[in-house]
Amino acid sequence: MAATVAGELAAVPLDASLPSEVEAEFSGPEGKVRREPLRSCWDVRFERVAPVRTFPSFRGQRNWPGLWWFARTGEHVGFESWVERDRLMAFDADPFVVGVAAQPMWLHWTDVESGRSVRHAPDYFARRADGTGVVVDVRPDERVRAQDAAVFAATARFCARVGWQYLRVGELGPVWAANLHWLAGYRHPRNARPTVMARLRDTFATPTALLDGAAAAGERTATLPVLFGMLWRCELTAPVETDRLGPSTVVSLGTSAARGNAELPAFGSAG
Repeated sequence: MAATVAGELAAVPLDASLPSEVEAEFSGPEGKVRREPLRSCWDVRFERVAPVRTFPSFRGQRNWPGLWWFARTGEHVGFESWVERDRLMAFDADPFVVGVAAQPMWLHWTDVESGRSVRHAPDYFARRADGTGVVVDVRPDERVRAQDAAVFAATARFCARVGWQYLRVGELGPVWAANLHWLAGYRHPRNARPTVMARLRDTFATPTALLDGAAAAGERTATLPVLFGMLWRCELTAPVETDRLGPSTVVSLGTSAARGNAELPAFGSAG
């Protein structure tokens, strides 16, 4: 998901010495816990597994955990902070992402230099439409300590070994986040009305200002919710990552891939 997966790919040092073996611990079918070499479970559908740990909530907590209704699958996915929530929102809006699981596994390994046991639970596992697995850690640059960077670097190398991509991302840009928050309110299938969608496709076959196009396609109270839903699903396209949506925003006909990155699905830019 390079620059459009939900953030900009953060630089991660990959020169750490690594152990020859790493194990994955995860919840298999019917909730049975499995722990086995990562190389032997690379084909597990980690986007469907249950979280390996809970999302704590307590009085005085500084972060805000919760659940995001993931429109692409119709399921709830957990988050531990608003930074993670916004990333989930961007994954959901990405036409290349077909499923996401939170806290999908524990990775266990022994540090080569210190000999100590290390374990790490990545924040998310996402599945791209082409079948590629993407492991994601959400941590803003200013909160990455040296020890964290070493863990992320090791995780990136482990992922590469089994053919997965790895991202460490931070906060969404404020404009992109604001636009997605607005469009997310129209992501429910009830706003995908075929007759209105067909009129909007005809209207925006020629790039047109958002409000003018909505009016040209019918009564705006009926067309705007459908228009916003199409923008969410990338069936229509606008510069939502860089420009605040407004009446004069130029909207054009797109494909579901118009606002993604061919290299990495719907996470937005890493950053």
